[in-house]
Amino acid sequence: MAIKYIPEPFRIKMVERIKMLTREERIERIKEAKYNTFNLKGEDVYIDLLTDSGTNAMSDEQWAGIMRGDEAYAGGKSYYKLVDTVKDIFGYEYVQPVHQGRAAEKVLFPLLLEKGKVGISNMFFDTTRAHVELTGAKAIDCVVEEAKDPTHRAPFKGNMDVEKLEKLINEYGKEKIGLVVMTITNNSAGGQPVSVQNMRDVSVVCKKYNIPLVIDAARFAENAHFVKQREEEFKNSTLKEITREIFSYGDMFIMSAKKDALTNMGGLLAIKEDAELFQLVKGNTISFEGFITYGGLSGRDIEALAIGLQECLDEGYLNYRVGQIEYLGSILDDNGIAYQSPAGGHGLFVDAKAMFPHIPYYEFPGQALAIELYIEAGIRTCDIGSYMLGNDPETGKQRQADFEFTRLAIARRVYTQAHFDIMAEALIAIKNRAKDVKGYRITWEPPVLRHFQAHLEPVK
Repeated sequence: MAIKYIPEPFRIKMVERIKMLTREERIERIKEAKYNTFNLKGEDVYIDLLTDSGTNAMSDEQWAGIMRGDEAYAGGKSYYKLVDTVKDIFGYEYVQPVHQGRAAEKVLFPLLLEKGKVGISNMFFDTTRAHVELTGAKAIDCVVEEAKDPTHRAPFKGNMDVEKLEKLINEYGKEKIGLVVMTITNNSAGGQPVSVQNMRDVSVVCKKYNIPLVIDAARFAENAHFVKQREEEFKNSTLKEITREIFSYGDMFIMSAKKDALTNMGGLLAIKEDAELFQLVKGNTISFEGFITYGGLSGRDIEALAIGLQECLDEGYLNYRVGQIEYLGSILDDNGIAYQSPAGGHGLFVDAKAMFPHIPYYEFPGQALAIELYIEAGIRTCDIGSYMLGNDPETGKQRQADFEFTRLAIARRVYTQAHFDIMAEALIAIKNRAKDVKGYRITWEPPVLRHFQAHLEPVK
């Protein structure tokens, strides 16, 4: 039985008109897009769940902040406001704004990785994995085993397998491990949280072998919410206190601020105490992003980011945010549709392999479901599976992902209960005709991050 929908803790002040094309029009549009949902025009999409990155609705306080943004090239007051906010929330001394998360990776990773080195993560997301591999290093995932069973409900399926982590360090040699990345929440594993205890345990291992511990902090507030709900030690802690505790175990963090920080553009790179490394970060920032006090962002974006970092730690907002996704998950439970359970923080990851058992991984069931959702109801989503994972850089062969998910990434403060009901109805309709859905093959792909640009066609 579907759980009660949590009412929005805000009033709507502005609306954007959307429309649904006819089914025939949608079939033609996805064909024109070479069966790649990234190639669809936004105006041809009714409900856009492609990503939760930069798709948020900003608050009246953030819009007011945009008017106050200081556009000075160097030393703008909005920059200092952001630095003070980051220090207050996370406790890190050195703060560098950049234009988005992958910019932070581009600035930092070449300083820690090179050919012959290895990066280990609870799970690398696609762009993070790409930036590891672009340095010539190897990226290895090390998520806990329970994450690999979507039907198994465990409180912290985003955790690192600490025993496996230490085995990998010893296997490759500690001098070969350039960094360890903890992604919170764990996006590729279905938006699943990481416990504070797991962060502690990983920190102990990293300190033992003198390996930098990097936190991918894009969804830090959602992770703190789950910790408060599920980790007994922190049930009476504030979300800010939980955040401080989690980040106390890291050495640095990278962040796409286009997620939890509730902005449409922005990123962060922060270092706890290594002044020498931060000097190198500033040098790369000037080369790649712009001067250090704006880092590729306008002053108004920096101002909105500083405000969003505070707003996203509001418990009422996060109860609603996660509650939306739990509501959708409960409808799917009632209709026997499998997803990475329990429901994640920023979206629902539908198990396309379970829905289409007849489609092998190399014909991309996650992408097939994404295409069917667009045809069925104008809903744009994306594959989180073998299609996204791509080819092995050493052998050139298609890699098989641990999961074949279709990710319904929910924009923050954007969609209402009626939209969620449409999502559920579309998935139920597709399940009822699942046996007739075909897989896809790639007809053209670029060498890196192929899923953003690749062309596909239905398997005949």
